[in-house]
Amino acid sequence: MTFVLQNIVDAISLGALYALTALGIGLIFGIMRLINFAHGELIMLGAYALFFTFGMHEAIMGLVAMALVIVAAIVMERVAFRPLRRANPATLLIASFALAYFLQHLVLLIFGARPKSVTFLYELSEYFVVEGLRIPKLQVVTIAITIVLLVGLVVFFRRSSIGTQMRAAAEDFGMARLVGVRANSVIAIAFLLSGVLAGIISLLYVVQTGTLTPRMGVSLVLVAFVATVIGGMGSLVGAAVGGLVVGVLTVALQAVLTVELRPYRDAFVFAVLIGFLLVRPQGLLRGRSARERI
Repeated sequence: MTFVLQNIVDAISLGALYALTALGIGLIFGIMRLINFAHGELIMLGAYALFFTFGMHEAIMGLVAMALVIVAAIVMERVAFRPLRRANPATLLIASFALAYFLQHLVLLIFGARPKSVTFLYELSEYFVVEGLRIPKLQVVTIAITIVLLVGLVVFFRRSSIGTQMRAAAEDFGMARLVGVRANSVIAIAFLLSGVLAGIISLLYVVQTGTLTPRMGVSLVLVAFVATVIGGMGSLVGAAVGGLVVGVLTVALQAVLTVELRPYRDAFVFAVLIGFLLVRPQGLLRGRSARERI
């Protein structure tokens, strides 16, 4: 029973991290119909900001990392995507790849290719022990932050004026503009929120691994993209649910596969997900994906 409970906690924690990453991607896709593959580089920039400020007070390190990621997300929208807003979606996708490679090589130029290590919030690596169950404090914090952010986003979208405008834009961008919704403001705030999510993920990821590389965000974004597809493109709730599903499936396979097969765990994960999409290609929750971006 302890083994089962331990794996359940691990699965929820990993799924929460994937859910946060998928939410950052889903926010932008919901409004712009853009899969922003440079979202992983925002996570990477936050991690390297922690490395750059290492030695300062941890609160300052965290604030600097968050501020850098949020500013980078806003600048990304203003410089890279706003001029291409009326372009073909394929052009926007290529632009996101180009931006991702640019940021990766910029970090390579500044910090070099060698992996870096940084210690941040080391106390979160300690454990709670409950009836023989060892629960890392980081997992509790990750799950709690995910719940708080999900509730906060729901309240923001349902109760605030700009949240209502963003929901209207996600429903039908063209009609929303006709009734007075300002496209620049809505999209800029969507990128700001995605930057907040990316900054939080970078902090949690560094606490968990302590290792930084210029390509550290690539695998996270790939998994988050899969989670978004599984949950249902265009649905933020679906993105969060998809992240949890991928996390649970990953930990479950890690637990049941033999030692010889564990190195191929990710291949089994993607095989299961491909099989699911063959049966239900629209995902778990049907997003409003038929909207046209203007």
